[in-house]
Order: sequence, then C-alpha cells, then structure tokens
Amino acid sequence: MASYVSLGDLQRELTECHRSTGHRLQFQDAIAALARKGKCLSSPAENIRRDLHNMSDDAFDAYVDGLTFPVPSASRSVDYVEETGFFPLRRDVFVFRHPRWTRPELHSHDFWEIECVSRGSCVFHFEEEQSLLPTGTVVLIAPGSRHDIEVSDDISQVFGIMLRRSTFEATFFSLLSRDDALSLFFRTNLTGNREPNYLLFHTENRGDIRYNIRYALCESFLHDMYANSCCISLVNMLMASVLRSAGDSPQFYRYQAGTDFSHILHAIRHHYQTVTLTELAEQFHYSKPHLCTLIKQNTGVSFTDLLKQIRMSRATEYLLNTDLPVFEIAEIVGYHSADHFSRVFRGEFHSSPQEYRRVHTESDDRFVPFERQQA
Repeated sequence: MASYVSLGDLQRELTECHRSTGHRLQFQDAIAALARKGKCLSSPAENIRRDLHNMSDDAFDAYVDGLTFPVPSASRSVDYVEETGFFPLRRDVFVFRHPRWTRPELHSHDFWEIECVSRGSCVFHFEEEQSLLPTGTVVLIAPGSRHDIEVSDDISQVFGIMLRRSTFEATFFSLLSRDDALSLFFRTNLTGNREPNYLLFHTENRGDIRYNIRYALCESFLHDMYANSCCISLVNMLMASVLRSAGDSPQFYRYQAGTDFSHILHAIRHHYQTVTLTELAEQFHYSKPHLCTLIKQNTGVSFTDLLKQIRMSRATEYLLNTDLPVFEIAEIVGYHSADHFSRVFRGEFHSSPQEYRRVHTESDDRFVPFERQQA
C-alpha cells in the first residue's frame, strides 16, 4: 500500500536535523526518518484550490507545506534517475519546492529539469563547478547533466520543474525552433548531443513567471483528468515569459569546450545585417580559423550558412507581415542587391520572394471576425 509524506513534515525533519546536529540529510534519509517516527500518511491530503495569484510568499510556503506526495520506492539515494521510475502514469510534468538544508549530492536523469529561484538564492552545483543563483534566475538543465540545488536558509523559494523528454521536445521545443542563432545553438547543444549542458536566464522575476510556477505546482499535485494538460500549458507559458524577459542574453555551459559562446552568439544575432568574420574575430580576439571552428562546433553550420539562415528567417517575417517591396526587404536583412537576395531565397525556399508571399498570405477562405456572411 502506498504511503504519503507532507512537504511540511519533510522540511521540518531536514531543518531540525541541521539545527540540532549541524549535519544535513539527503531527501531519502529524511523520508526514512519520518517513516521511523510514524509520520507517513495512508492517503494523500486534499489539495484545495486557492487564489495563488494574490498570495504572499509566506502564505504560499504554508500552502506548499500542506501538500503531500507518495513515498518513493527506492530505499536509498541514487545518482541516476530514469523517468520511468520517477513520473506517475500519464503524468508528464512534476513541480515541487526544493527542500531546504539538504546535503548536496550530484545526480543526473534522463528527463529535463527547469530550476526557478522565486525568492532568495541557492547554490547551483553543476559537474565540477558551483555558482550562486539569485532571485529571478531560471536554468534549464539538459538530460544527463550531473547537478544539484542547495538551499541554505529558511526563506528562499526555489522550484524544480521536471519534464519528460518526449513532452519537452513535442511541446516546449517549438518556443526555440526559430532559425536564429540562439535557436541553432540551443538545438545543437541541448538536444543534439549527450554532453552536460544548461541554459541560464536572469529574468526580472516578473509576476507572470512567478504565478505560472505557482499554478503549475498546484496542478502537479492535483489528480483529476485535466491536471496534466494544465501543467503542460502553464510550463509552456512560463518558458515563453522567460524568453520574452531574458531571451537575448542567456548563459550556456559547455563542459569540454571551456568557452562561453553566448557572447559571440549575441553579437551575430544582433548585427547579422553587417557583421563580418574579420570583425567578429577582432572583437573576440580569435583567429578567423579558430572562430570558424567555434561557430561550426556550437551551431552545426558555417559562419556563412549561419548568416544566411538568420537573414532568410528575418526576410520571411517581413514578407508575411509587411507590404514592403522585395528590394527594401533585401536591404533591411543585409543584401545590397535584390537579385542576389532573390537567388539566395529561391535556393532556400524553392520559390521567389514574391511567390512565397503570395502563397502564404493569399486565401479565399480567410476568417474575418464579425464579418457578415452572405445569405
């Protein structure tokens, strides 16, 4: 028979152990201690919906303390967790508040994890390094990366969001599927290989980000037929808000490369109309051959192809969303010749810019809100 533990009892056990002995327990150790003390429950507590939007941080902490979760079957900590043994059947998302005063223990798993610092700070352990994450930090951790979160005070609120790999790739990857430099780097480094990696954003801790986390946590502890879909939608909204808030300046980790490519990426992305390889090499103090290698390693394409993909992506936006003539669009995205632009465009999309605009914008059955239909 399954047994349950409240998040409040778990946190009190961890806090009391640290205060009385100076030592820290791991997650499984604290659960075992609660079981010995007879504090496990035979059934889950009811998760009553609250007005989470207007709830203070302290009130939300008290709300989370009352939530319960099933006791894991594993009897000891493990350094690798598979999603088949982590997620309940037909659940794709699990959100929780990180316990405070736990002992750091690097681990990895085959699913995605998003860490959100809603209040205070935490220490982020990743491979051989550690760093302090302040309020507003959101970090997306790739599967297979050895990591842990350490919260060492009584007020910080750090929330972990666990996502099945298939769910992430099907639902959330579309947010980063544009053909710009950031998306190319993301696809290559966080899904294209098995090296440890993360993508970190310093957000403004905006209200929409905080509330999406709260409601996703609430839904992940509900058991009705709608909870899983609500969780997916809320985390999708969360990621969109994060990208809107801090998508231009992410930080990446590449364990073997030993260099932060995000600054180079930022320069290419924001100066794609005019940037040259020579200028870029001078700016970042690399030789051109070495810079070409870095770009190829981190995006999977050459510098020339990268610029072409970015420019073509921008060009399609102008074609579909403006009435600008083709020669003006060509100049805006970095081509001095409309003929050259048209040749490159045809090579990518197998149609001229004019044909592309016509096919994708003209339709006889367009929906016009409140349009009166002919009898």
